[in-house]
Amino acid sequence: MVYFDSDYMVGAHPLVMQRLVDTNMLHTPGYGRDRFTAEARQTILDLCGIADYGDVFFLEGGTQANAVVIDRLLDHNDGVVAADTAHINVHEAGAIESNGHKILTLQGENGKISAPLLRRYIEDFYKDDTNRYMVRPGMVYISFPTALGTIYTRSELEEINRVCADYNIPLYIDGARLAYGLAAENCDVTIRDIASLSDVFYIGGTKCGALFGEAVVTRRRELLPRFDSLIKLHGATLAKGRLLGVQFQTLFTDGLYDKIGKHAVQMAMRLKNGFVSKGYKLFIDSPTNQQFFILPNEVIDRLRSVASFELWGSRGEQSTPVRFVTDWSTTESDIDTLLECL
Repeated sequence: MVYFDSDYMVGAHPLVMQRLVDTNMLHTPGYGRDRFTAEARQTILDLCGIADYGDVFFLEGGTQANAVVIDRLLDHNDGVVAADTAHINVHEAGAIESNGHKILTLQGENGKISAPLLRRYIEDFYKDDTNRYMVRPGMVYISFPTALGTIYTRSELEEINRVCADYNIPLYIDGARLAYGLAAENCDVTIRDIASLSDVFYIGGTKCGALFGEAVVTRRRELLPRFDSLIKLHGATLAKGRLLGVQFQTLFTDGLYDKIGKHAVQMAMRLKNGFVSKGYKLFIDSPTNQQFFILPNEVIDRLRSVASFELWGSRGEQSTPVRFVTDWSTTESDIDTLLECL
């Protein structure tokens, strides 16, 4: 079998795993007070160009990071604006709502929200005479890439940032698959752009070569006061915090994070071109490591004899959207096996 269900099906990249093994028997302080975590934090701040005024916090998973960050950024009676297809709205089991925050959804286009639609939504809120009894849009959530594998251009991020600045609300970017977004062909966004155009974002590790872990980054420390305390309140403080620091320090040594992203995207493009050349239709035209097609059900059943992958929604009567995901471990042989079965 070859596996395309998601980008966290295997363990860590061998270099990350080796570094964990090499440091396994060391005695270090807990809760991220070790030198590995300090080094990883400094590396990320330098990489993002915010060493003098930014901060970094390490958490274990994406839903955890989203829940804690959003809980910190919002007042109790505020909501978070997001696309209707956003991960926090569809696949996080009400984690945001469980903290008392409503998700205010906008209709996305290929997973993205537009600045004009966002501005109109916020304007309409403040024009409503009864808005004091409504959930205030207190922040904006987007992801890079989106849940549908699409990416924002730099100009689109600038426009959304401008709307947020005009209404003095933070922009938060979910970077669970950041490596793959930055590696996409024709991407004109860098990690420094992400850092400067968002107020808070996170660098995904779980889906990008780490065993687990996400790095929450902010250029505005004042937005995350007593954040360590809030992480603990959420039960999200890792006693063996150095495991996060070791992994991120390795990911950002010798360009490994970039290499992981580029390899997965190259494999995804090989997969996409193979399907398209055989006449199959795209469900979403994604430039990243998630690829979506509309396949006849009989083709799906045949492919499942050699490959595992996800239906994107419920099975249709004759055809169904499906998703294939590549990662650092995907090989050309994996792609060839899948395409040969077509």
